[in-house]
Amino acid sequence: MPGLRIAYWTLLVGVLTFLVKLLAYRVTGSVAVLSDALESLVNLAAGVGMLAAIRYANRPPDASHPFGHTKAEYLSAVVEGVLVVLAAGVILHSAVGRLWHPVAVARPEQGLFWLALAALANGGWATYLIRRGRALASAALEADGWHLLADSATSLAVMAGLALAWLTGLPWIDPIFALLVALHVLWIGVRIVRRSVGGLLDEALDPATRVAIEQAVASAMQGAIEVHDLRTRRGGSRAFVELHLVVPGAMSVEEAHAIATRIEEAVRKVRPGAEVTVHVEPEGELKHRGIRPASPGLGEHRP
Repeated sequence: MPGLRIAYWTLLVGVLTFLVKLLAYRVTGSVAVLSDALESLVNLAAGVGMLAAIRYANRPPDASHPFGHTKAEYLSAVVEGVLVVLAAGVILHSAVGRLWHPVAVARPEQGLFWLALAALANGGWATYLIRRGRALASAALEADGWHLLADSATSLAVMAGLALAWLTGLPWIDPIFALLVALHVLWIGVRIVRRSVGGLLDEALDPATRVAIEQAVASAMQGAIEVHDLRTRRGGSRAFVELHLVVPGAMSVEEAHAIATRIEEAVRKVRPGAEVTVHVEPEGELKHRGIRPASPGLGEHRP
């Protein structure tokens, strides 16, 4: 399972970057650096949750879960988003306290070195996670990738604040940057929660995939009259497509089945591994508002 191997590597990267940032904080005493380290600690907790979710999501369907366990990834992503929001609250609390009682940053040049190292590691791994998450249609991997990318951006912002506090000799700059980091982290957490909750609520596939599916259906439905009530949803790494196929009343079951099979295969070329359900209906169920064979302007109409 490639997702599982990636999750293990993500944990290792998370441990290393947290230790590096903790070292930077011990060296500088900067509250902004502390906020960055706290976000990495959340990354670790989220990574453990992601690992458990991917292991569970890869279980095959069973009697109790006939559609599989893929939505476990969304639960992991929701938990990660909530943890990010909580981390933002902790950072805000620390930053406000230091803003009222500023403390000069110590040995900023060493802190900048360690933070740069952590930012490079996080940024590189985040890019890989997002790319692989999309390729594997894994909500958990992609969410963790965006979180790590935000963490890398946070490190760069903290480095800028640390450098400014060092060059200007103004200690209040450090907590100001910590506040900015907290707001950025909060936005990322809300974004992760919103995307994951959409998956739990059976959010439809993206519009571009929907159009491609409609085009595939139109090209494969020769012999039928109409396809209507096409619906899609995503469940973790799996896609579900349901449609109603209207055929001539005199058509045999065997012929209708052959058309339905062609449609299923065409849809799976657009979205590999999709679960496709075709309901065959006689022409008396014609609605005159669906997809027709090779009809022009396909994708513009939504049944």
